[in-house]
Amino acid sequence: MDKIALKKLLLKVRNGVIDPDEAVESLHKLPFEDLGFAKVDLHRNIRKGYPEVIFCQGKNPVQVVEIVRKLVSANQNVLATRAGKELFSHIERDFSDARYYPEARCFTIERFEKNIYQSALLVVSAGTADIPVAEEAAVTAEAMGHSVTRMYDVGVAGIHRLFHHKKVIDSAAVIIVVAGMEGALASVVGGLVDVPVIAVPTSVGYGASFNGLAALLAMLNSCASGIAVVNIDNGFGAAAMANSIIRLKESE
Repeated sequence: MDKIALKKLLLKVRNGVIDPDEAVESLHKLPFEDLGFAKVDLHRNIRKGYPEVIFCQGKNPVQVVEIVRKLVSANQNVLATRAGKELFSHIERDFSDARYYPEARCFTIERFEKNIYQSALLVVSAGTADIPVAEEAAVTAEAMGHSVTRMYDVGVAGIHRLFHHKKVIDSAAVIIVVAGMEGALASVVGGLVDVPVIAVPTSVGYGASFNGLAALLAMLNSCASGIAVVNIDNGFGAAAMANSIIRLKESE
């Protein structure tokens, strides 16, 4: 049950359409539902403004299908991350309206009303190899109700490519910067703007990049102010943080 459904339920109680006991019964499974292998959090949409997201890595297709079925039956939209094509083939058998995003390795099922935000969210990638992580961030943000502008392959090896889009950069309310190798792009962007920058290190790079550790440390040690850093390859986490910032901004 989401916020809209909860408000409707409370209105019915207030107007005498249903009695309080019926309302309590309908909320019986609100906090979570135990499927044995997973405890599906059906209360997260009310607490956080977006339903629980399924992290598919490590789960088998049967488990993912059951979690999806439970979220849909609770009138919640579905976003699943780290989902391969083989896994999605099991999902689309039962949910014909599921949509798969191959670069992001995500799928969505959107049947119910969601929050729509007006603030501009920009997702920037340093290189083409960083696009899968950038797309995870972009798809996640779009599923959460944000309009996303993408700006890909504008890394410091050809910094003029970034400056060519200065007007777009200046118009953003939050910027997600995705970069591997030495991770320098986050510092460059952070030095240009006065809005929150969320840096995402990727595991892209040669041996001494240590699977993203070099980019992570560079971003954590940035001399530019206003930069927050999420974990390596965590496009979802960056989008979730951007969502929290914009929700707070637009609720004022």
